[in-house]
Amino acid sequence: MRNRRKKDLLIFGNIKDENFDFQQIEKYYRSKKQEDVLQSLSDKTCEDLDFQELFMFVDRTASKVGQQYLYHQLRSIPKQPKPWAHEEKIMDAFTEDANFRDAVRKQLAKLSKDEASLIAGLFQEAHLKPPRWFFVVPVLSLFSLLSLTLLCLSSVFVIPLVIILLVNMGIHYWNKKNLYGYIGSIPQLLQMNHVASKLFQQPLFRFMNPNLQASFQIINQVRNRMFFFQLEAKIQGDLAAVFWSLLEVMKICFLVEPLLLFGVLKRLSNKRKAIEELFMFVGQIDVLYSIASLRHGLDYYCKPQIENRDDVFSVQEMYHPLIKDCVVNSIYLHDKSVLLTGSNMSGKTSFVRSVGLNVLTGLTLNTCFAKTMITPYTRIYSAIRISDDLMNDKSYYFEEVQSIKEMIDRKDDSHHNLFLLDEIYKGTNTIERVAAGKAVLSALAVKNNKVMVSTHDMELTDMLCDQYDLYHFSETINNNNVDFDYKLKKGKIFRRNAIRILELNGYPEEIIKDAHETAQILDHSEI
Repeated sequence: MRNRRKKDLLIFGNIKDENFDFQQIEKYYRSKKQEDVLQSLSDKTCEDLDFQELFMFVDRTASKVGQQYLYHQLRSIPKQPKPWAHEEKIMDAFTEDANFRDAVRKQLAKLSKDEASLIAGLFQEAHLKPPRWFFVVPVLSLFSLLSLTLLCLSSVFVIPLVIILLVNMGIHYWNKKNLYGYIGSIPQLLQMNHVASKLFQQPLFRFMNPNLQASFQIINQVRNRMFFFQLEAKIQGDLAAVFWSLLEVMKICFLVEPLLLFGVLKRLSNKRKAIEELFMFVGQIDVLYSIASLRHGLDYYCKPQIENRDDVFSVQEMYHPLIKDCVVNSIYLHDKSVLLTGSNMSGKTSFVRSVGLNVLTGLTLNTCFAKTMITPYTRIYSAIRISDDLMNDKSYYFEEVQSIKEMIDRKDDSHHNLFLLDEIYKGTNTIERVAAGKAVLSALAVKNNKVMVSTHDMELTDMLCDQYDLYHFSETINNNNVDFDYKLKKGKIFRRNAIRILELNGYPEEIIKDAHETAQILDHSEI
């Protein structure tokens, strides 16, 4: 008991040390209809916010079911803000009561095998249908039994018995490929049913789905038929080959596997809702365990204050959880959006990502990596990490044009929007970049929208100062070293260090001189 408690203390609050199979993790989310959400985060925005890395940091679930449900929850902003009151009570219990936490984790861990990732397919995917000739299977099974019985009376029946067994053997091994598709998922469904029933005994969890007892009864109706799959999986791993061979002969004689498989699948097809309710119940509990563990491992966090207004956005001492020893920053916005300036590597893009990431976890997990956060209930769109798509013959600029066009299409919706942009239209020439950037950013910064954009184009700071609050990141050069403090500062940046950095890195003197002269000429000319 002491060793188990010590192991729990090591697990709770710490990052998982395991491989993440995102093809399996995403399965439930990809197959689920996203009709009841305000926004399902796009693959593009996920890439911009380093979503997979964020998920690996946030995920402290104990089961594969919980892991899949967490992925779905983190990518799906609900239509309406969630109350979270009862969920917070559960998370407080996980944090404060080690015995309770240990008991729940022990149950959830029974669904930690990779096969548990297949459960969602039982209610999301189409099941195998028996072929048209399948009506002969029960007939052959009956004939096999009859031939064995008659063989006791006369040896003449050995010939029809052999013929039937040969036909049955062909059907039996034809069905093996069908059986292997479910030999993992169906035993795990039974395990999930058991785990859910144990968790449902906790009064704190019953509130989540008071009617879950009906789902238990529905699954129990086919439990005896599904028990065969548990036996099959266990035999393949544990029992002696001799016993397995004898059982295999019996299954061939009476075509047990195809009869049971298609019989169970037919019944499961009519019980999808019950299976999904059990899946969601277990998944939601594991997600709450994961959030409690995440919070326990942080130096500090906050619960977001959701405002039904678009003019205020505020965050204090916000940090990016994936950046080690991240410098914290604060910002308060009223009415306006944000235009960030600064040199490369100064922190502009990381700040933009931090805002998007914190808003996302705030709306989906009720947890922000900050001291306080006030935000409207918003959708999130981004154009940060753009690259050439050579396979589809799309240039960098065209990819960015499409991403920003989606924002323009959404800007006048009745919903709040958070638009995250980095170096807008940097794939084109200076004059058109500044002109198009000014027009687009001015159009996006309207009612219901907050825009966070970084740029090197200082011309935009004067053009957009009525709609955007100006902030910047800067660096200092001391003793031939470039030092970044990564602190957000009010106003636009006036000092330029790009040419000085070239000089510090050993560029030839004639290049440095030429660059300074050209910069002076450009400073006194139009864009």
